[in-house]
Amino acid sequence: MAVASHPPRPMLPRFGYKQSRFVVAPSLLPQSCARTGLYTVCSPPKQAVLGVSTNSPRNGYLCFPRKNLGVSWHYFKPIEGLNRPSYDKILHNPNKLSRYIVARSELAGTGNPGAWHPLSEYKLSSKVRGICFYAVTAVNAIFLFVLMLVAHPFILLFDRYRRRFHHFIAKTWATFTVTPFVKIKYEGLENLPPPDIPAVYVSNHQSFLDIYCLLTLGRSFKLISKTSIFLYPIIGWAMFMMGVIPLKRMDVRSQLECLKRCMDLTVKGASVFFFPEGTRSKDGKLGAFKKGAFSVAAKTKVPLVPITLMGTGKIMPAGMEGILNVGSVKVVIHKPIEGSDAEVLCNEARNTIADELNRQ
Repeated sequence: MAVASHPPRPMLPRFGYKQSRFVVAPSLLPQSCARTGLYTVCSPPKQAVLGVSTNSPRNGYLCFPRKNLGVSWHYFKPIEGLNRPSYDKILHNPNKLSRYIVARSELAGTGNPGAWHPLSEYKLSSKVRGICFYAVTAVNAIFLFVLMLVAHPFILLFDRYRRRFHHFIAKTWATFTVTPFVKIKYEGLENLPPPDIPAVYVSNHQSFLDIYCLLTLGRSFKLISKTSIFLYPIIGWAMFMMGVIPLKRMDVRSQLECLKRCMDLTVKGASVFFFPEGTRSKDGKLGAFKKGAFSVAAKTKVPLVPITLMGTGKIMPAGMEGILNVGSVKVVIHKPIEGSDAEVLCNEARNTIADELNRQ
């Protein structure tokens, strides 16, 4: 992680090395940590190092890759009681030293620990599971895509809007992919509207794994996806045949066309699905909801179905789709909400999902 505008480094002791690689600095750890002799040091090229003060300055270093640590600059007045090593007191005047490098980790307890990644490197087993996961999904996609391609002309003739056969293929693909790796527990399946009744579905968004879990529900709702995803071989082509709605996120005209198409589909008997947060949460916290999905539900007078997903962010964290940790997923389907006020629908749906996340 790059750190902007850091000061020039002072001359460093060698301690028997050819050239010292560490800049020693006391940390802003709690006083309990200071009493045990904890302090932070930083290796400028690649690593941040957490050190434990011992009798010998060469001992007690634990090295972690910089990419898993947040490094920031802090101004503070040095305190002599922080158990700094003796050579740090000799080299630096504590009354004139203005900046210290402090390594900040997720161990501080910020965010949701269940949805974020730990400080240490991921285990090799998680990376192997990730490779196996994508190998399985690729093999299943190639085989099932052939069935979808053969049936597509008939779907356009007899089921142009719902495309139930294509969604059955997607459910089969998602089930075959997820079952060997992740256990999914469902709650509130009785709250799902009948398959032939159009509805607007909304859910929180934590992981790429969310799509797989939602497809296993077996409802033929139209997802909304970035236009770039349609260029992916097999997966993008299958999404096009399923009737997934393309969206350019930063294009206002594309957003309006997307909402108009969603309303047209619901009027013609199809269901649509939204992630109201707009993107995946990287800290496990529920973000603000955008009003598009709720405007569609309010104007078309169709039921709004909130869904809460739990556990996907821990198994496959946002931004780290190459790994697959061990864990289980819980999918909670809440009772449908109806109304003609988009603002009221938005607040009620978000409160419902937030309350479920807080209970868990």
